[in-house]
Amino acid sequence: MDPIVIIGSGLAGYTVAREFRKLEPAASLVVVSRDEASSYSKPMLSNALAAGKGAAQIANATAAQMAEQLKARVLAGAEAASIDTAGRVLQLGGDAIRYSKLVLALGADPISVPIDGDAAADVLQVNDLAGYARFRAAIEGRKRIALLGAGLIGCEFANDLAAAGYGVEVIDPAPRPLGRLLPEVAATRVRAALEAVGVRWHFGTAASAVSRTASGLRIALANGDEIEADVVLSAIGLRPRTQLAQRAGLKTSRGIVTDRFLQTSAPEVYALGDCAEVEGRVLPFVMPIMQAARALARTLAGAPTPVIYPAMPVVVKTPAMPAVVCPPPAMAGAWRVIEDAAGVEALYEEEAGRLTGFALVGAACVRKNALANALQPD
Repeated sequence: MDPIVIIGSGLAGYTVAREFRKLEPAASLVVVSRDEASSYSKPMLSNALAAGKGAAQIANATAAQMAEQLKARVLAGAEAASIDTAGRVLQLGGDAIRYSKLVLALGADPISVPIDGDAAADVLQVNDLAGYARFRAAIEGRKRIALLGAGLIGCEFANDLAAAGYGVEVIDPAPRPLGRLLPEVAATRVRAALEAVGVRWHFGTAASAVSRTASGLRIALANGDEIEADVVLSAIGLRPRTQLAQRAGLKTSRGIVTDRFLQTSAPEVYALGDCAEVEGRVLPFVMPIMQAARALARTLAGAPTPVIYPAMPVVVKTPAMPAVVCPPPAMAGAWRVIEDAAGVEALYEEEAGRLTGFALVGAACVRKNALANALQPD
């Protein structure tokens, strides 16, 4: 029988492989990775600096070790070129692999925005272990870091860099940090706490150019201001990788479109993780990926299982002011805020008073489990 083939060796790909192997110890399994296929925790990339961890310390298993653990073939440095969904063939450059079932765990690419200047190409992005290694090499012996983006990853990097002694400037067109996740009152607490550890904010504007100077880099902002820095890191956000799926004729929208069984528009082709759009939702967070991987493993093992999402709080790793958010679905409602000097508890409620989401900051984070249990599974 042809193997089950998983494209991608990130959290989604390796987790579904592990879960499947628990159910099917002897089935043929192949993992295809365009990078070195090391196993590592991607969320650690934005808070490893203050902990003194480099790329080598973040990686916890090589491709060879993963192949042994999973009893699978792990093909590192193999770029998936095309998929013949009718013939069930995956093309890897000059090689072809027939599959019985195919899993797309392709991840997402960093969003880039047009920036002028002779140092625009020097703007760094961290989306994998290799990118993190380049970033660490770039900041060695430097002190001034400019961050593009004040979302979850941008704020985590800002806190991590400040805690490690770097001067940090954060630039974002939004009026406050974590604007897509936190209500204003909670975001204000995070802003103040990061300011207290040395982060400087530049809201309501964007970087328009990055140029070299005798002492480093100059970032020109759209509002006319200028910032001096040694390194510029872009953390604007991620866009699901859909190109391979599009070339194969699969249905895509914001991500690779799937149903609750993670089935794409082609038979025996599935998608999960940052690349997938499950019934209209893109959920690039750890807990949804884990839920999806467990469900898909059972489906691959012959027991079709829909993914059911329980309440899945997102932890924002900003030790200066910890935050937890369970984003409410897009529906009518309003935030009800309870705050004191130690923290903020914001509850998103429908008109009838039913809790549909929450955001916690500071000491209020201890309420995470109680509030998560009060939410209904999706």
